[in-house]
Formats: sequence, structure tokens, C-alpha cells
Amino acid sequence: MKSVLIMSCDTCAPRIAESIARGLESQGKKAAKLGPGACYRPVASCKEEACGNSVCERQAAQWIAQGKRDQLISLLIDRVEEAGKGVDVVVIRPIKASGALRCAYDLNVELAKNIDAAVLPAICADNKSDDEIVEDIHTAIGVFAQQGLTVHAVASGCNDAVVARMAEEKIAVFQPPKRNLKFDDIVASSNVVPPVKFMRFLHAKARQNKKTIVLPEGTLDRVIKAAAELHEQDLVRLVLIGKEDEVLASARECGVTLSDDIEIVDPKTDPNFEDYANTLYELRKAKGMTPEKAAQLMEDKTFFGTMMVYKGRADGMVSGATTTTADTIRPALQFVKTKPGIKTVSGVFLMSMADRVYLYGDCAVIPNPTTDQLCDVAVASAETARAFGLDPKVAMLSYSTGTSGSGPDVDAVREATEKVRAADPELAVEGPIQYDAAVVPAVAKTKLPNSPVAGHANVFVFPTLNAGNIGYKAVQRASGAIAIGPILQGLKKPVNDLSRGATVADIVNTVIITAIQAQ
Repeated sequence: MKSVLIMSCDTCAPRIAESIARGLESQGKKAAKLGPGACYRPVASCKEEACGNSVCERQAAQWIAQGKRDQLISLLIDRVEEAGKGVDVVVIRPIKASGALRCAYDLNVELAKNIDAAVLPAICADNKSDDEIVEDIHTAIGVFAQQGLTVHAVASGCNDAVVARMAEEKIAVFQPPKRNLKFDDIVASSNVVPPVKFMRFLHAKARQNKKTIVLPEGTLDRVIKAAAELHEQDLVRLVLIGKEDEVLASARECGVTLSDDIEIVDPKTDPNFEDYANTLYELRKAKGMTPEKAAQLMEDKTFFGTMMVYKGRADGMVSGATTTTADTIRPALQFVKTKPGIKTVSGVFLMSMADRVYLYGDCAVIPNPTTDQLCDVAVASAETARAFGLDPKVAMLSYSTGTSGSGPDVDAVREATEKVRAADPELAVEGPIQYDAAVVPAVAKTKLPNSPVAGHANVFVFPTLNAGNIGYKAVQRASGAIAIGPILQGLKKPVNDLSRGATVADIVNTVIITAIQAQ
């Protein structure tokens, strides 16, 4: 199912939609017949005649006022998908600006991004010269381009001369009621992954193959609340580590009722304790481990949780809300070990920006990586990106782009980039490259005009931990981006660290990420 969002005045939208639907039907395509004008209205007033699955304008306004904007967009996505069952295309009227919904334009843009809708602006041709119409078309295209949307076609009552001029720019002009719009003209093609779309993807992927995740900090109120939310959404199976009476008491204190499906494990009384201690001893005796020390370590919740993962009782672990990154990683490095061919454990963040998702690494583990370690980080980060639905385009960051600079730091990034190309010849990678050249097409056109990565990067490898940690926190705070992570990569089985300031939402997101890594 494809969709096209008409951006026009409310009076013209039904007429344009009707013409689109009839024109596509003449091409053998089936359009959804919903509401007036053969189109779907996502949000409608209570008095307005509309399709039954429209969201009430009053309800939409209330959700926005309550800070539930993402939930509203997610509901609208569900409704569009429902409307699109059994048809080739859904023609969508824009959400109308009103006193209650003054943010209608922004909602339309968000909806278009999240459903990969083609945007069809309506351009008025009344009493205008051909040059003026063309200028209006270019202006509309530029406005939507600034929002991360691509316009493949416009609607206008212009003459054939304008149609021919725009065809040279590969912009189709739809002339109602001629019905001359082709199906291929409204097929959107975007690599943009907005936050709502991304989170829906993560939830769906986690549910496809539910995994068991152990949370060692089982008495912590944030962890308990996160566990309850994860269970309610049916995303994973959970194990909380702690004394049962203490876990349940903590749950009562924070007003949470834990489901019986959430397992609670006390290391000291667990029937597997002796086996786990013996396993640790056998794995580490060459390093000086004694049976006594192994038993002592196994009383530690993080060690116990890691051993559950190692033994296959759990598929992954999330910890670190009250401990350091080193405390979380240490047992994993001691006996879970790294994947074959990978010598480096690194930490990346999924940066959910306003209109897309980036991946930043290494931001958590390696202070001063060698060129081999930078290569490992890049290859592992690309693999992580693919696991989460991103097509990786890797930027090896530096203070210099291409051949414009030299020196030990730049040369190290250049050498690391060549090692990445040798390790994964199919991977799109560029370096050394500055951040602006990596993300801004106009800058990329000047600095690296022939690069398939420059201007379109979504995976960023920082030259040092100093740069990476500062970079992700600066972007997070300045832009309001959601930083999910650090996601540890390179281990045989997923073990992930939490910030000690992790919120309930942070814990929920990290558990979901861990579950997907385990698939």
C-alpha cells in the first residue's frame, strides 16, 4: 500500500483526491474509498462528515496538550494502515488547522514522514504567468525539502507548457480533472526514519521473537516501573534479580503490581547458584580464580545476571542504573567474550532526532582507539545499524575532510577508513570527513561532490571517546534528541549498560534494543 498526502486548501482537497483516485483506477490501481472525495481524513471535527476511523479533532488536541503527540501520530499511522488494507493507494486529505489544532502543518509533515507518504502540494495557477507558477512550484518543493520530504509531483491548473518545463526537472504536474497522474509519480522514496516510525519498528521487531532479558537491579523503582511497562506492551520476557519480598515491597512503594509472568530470582537461594559458581571457577581458574572467590562473585547481582546469559537462561542483560560501565562490562568480558573476528567491545547510541535516527560510536568504552579498533567500531556499528532497520552510510569523523588536511590524527582516521573498506568492501564508508560534510548535502557537494556517503551519513564513528561522548551529549541536549544506549557491540551475547541517570523510558528502550540484539 502506498499513500499520497494532499497539501492544499480544505476546499480543493476533495476535488483533487477524487481526480487522483479515478485516474489511478483507470491505470488498474485500487484506491481507498473513504469519506468525501474518495480520500481519507486523519483528523475530523465532531460535526464533519468523515470516515469512521478518523480521529476526533477534540481528542487529537487533548492528546497534544497532554504531551502525547507521539501516541497521536502512532494512532494516525494505525488508522492509515487500516484504511489501506486491500488497496494500492490511500489518498489523504491534510489535517486542517483550527483553533484546537494550530500545529496542523507540523502534524501533516510528521504523518507524511512516518507513513512514507508522497506529498502532493497544490499550486494555484489563477491569474499567474508560467514563470510565476514555476516559481511557486520551486518554492513549495523547497519548503518541503527543508522538512526532509521529497516532492515528486504537484497539483496545479496550469497549462501544458508548465507541465513540460517541470517534466525536465522530473517533477510531475497533475492537472485536475485530466487525471494525468501516474502511480509511479506518487511513490515516495525516502531513507528518513522518524522517531515514531523507528519506535514502532523496534516494538514490532521485539514482539516477532520475544526474548528473555535479565535486570540485575530488580529492587530499583525505575527498573520495576520499566518492567511493568515492558510486560504491559508484551515486548519481552523479564527476570528481576533480588530478594522476592524486597522486589515486591519496592513495587508496592512505587504503585506497581508486577505480573506473575515476571520471574524474580534471588542469587543466594537459586538452585543454580552452585552450578554457576563452578562454571565461573572453571572458566577463570587459569586466571587465578578460586572456588571461594567464584562463589563470592556469584552473589554479585551483575555477575549472576551475566552468568544467566552465558548459560542460556536469559538472552540478554541490562544493568548499570546504580553501577559503573566497568562493573557492567567486566563479567561479560571475562566469560561471555567477543564475537568471532571481533576484538573490540564498543558502545554506540541510537540518536532519535526530530526527523531521523543516527548512530554514534564509540561513545562509552575506548578512550583512544587504534586504527584497528576504529575499524572494528565502524564495522560493528554498521552491523548494529542494519539490525535496527537502517541502511548504514558510515562517516569516519575528523576535523578535516578528504585530502584537505594532514597530521597524525587525520592520517589515523584515513588509515582506519581504508581498513574498513578492506574488511567490508560492500559497506558505504567515507573518511576522514567533518560532521557538516557528512550530514549537509550542500556542504558535501562542495567538499566531497562524488561521495555516496557525504551529505547522507547516518552512522558516525568518532576518533576518540572524548569526542564521541561530548558529541552525543551536546546533540542530545541542544536538539532534544532521544539518546538510546550505550548499546554494547562486539559481545557474543548482548549485555547493555545504563546511565546512572537513566529514566524509566531509557530502561524500556535499552531492554527493547537488547532483545532485538539477541534475535
